[in-house]
Amino acid sequence: MNDGDAETAPDSIEGRGRRKNWEPAYRIETARAVLRCWQPHDADLLLRAITQSIGHLQEWMAWAVGEPTTLEEKRAQLRRWRAAFDLDEEYIYGIFSLDEKAVFGSTGLHKRLAGDGLEIGYWIHVDQINRGLATETSAALSKVAFAIHQVDRVEIHCDPANVRSAAIPRKLGFRQEAVLRRRMAGVDGLPRDLMIWTLFREEYQGRPVADAPITAYDVTGRELPLS
Repeated sequence: MNDGDAETAPDSIEGRGRRKNWEPAYRIETARAVLRCWQPHDADLLLRAITQSIGHLQEWMAWAVGEPTTLEEKRAQLRRWRAAFDLDEEYIYGIFSLDEKAVFGSTGLHKRLAGDGLEIGYWIHVDQINRGLATETSAALSKVAFAIHQVDRVEIHCDPANVRSAAIPRKLGFRQEAVLRRRMAGVDGLPRDLMIWTLFREEYQGRPVADAPITAYDVTGRELPLS
C-alpha cells in the first residue's frame, strides 16, 4: 500500500534458487494505462498529481504527510528511483495515461519481503479512484512478478480500514493470510494494524492475474515473454 517508499529488502531475488536470466520490465502496457520506470523529467507531472490528490493520499499514506515537496526535491527523488530500478534494488513505476500526458498514480514491485517474494504497492490519483485502475495495474505487476521475476509469492499489504485497497487483492484471487496488530505506522505516527494478502506461484495460473492482457518491454524496448 505504501508505494513510493524506496526501502529495500535485506535479501535479493538472486541467489534464492531461481534463474537470473530475466530483464526487468521498464514499460508495461495495460488496456487503459502505461506503467513505466519514472524519469527525472516526470517530476512536474508527479508533483501535480500528488498535489491534486493530497487530501486523499494523506488519509492513508504516511509518506504523503510530507507532501507536496518542491519540484527540485521531486526531481531528485525520481533520480533515486531510476537508479534503484537500474540496480535491481526496487522497481517503482509511474502509472500514466496512454498518451503519457497525465499521471494516474504510482505503483511498484518492492523487494522488502523476506524470502522469495515481491510486494506490490500503489496509489491512485483522486480523479481515478473507483474505476478499477488499481486492480488493473496490480494484476499487471502480479503477472510480471511471476512470469518475468520468477518469484514464489506476491504480497499486497494494506490497512484493514482501507476497504477500497483491501478489495483489490480479493478481486485478483489473493488470499488474506493475516491481520497483524500494530505493525505499521499510520499517518498520525501511531501504530496501525496491517492486513497481508498473498498469492503463491502454484496458484497463479488459476487466478485472474494470469489472464491480464498486458505487454511488457525491457530497457531497450524489446518485448519480454510473459509465459
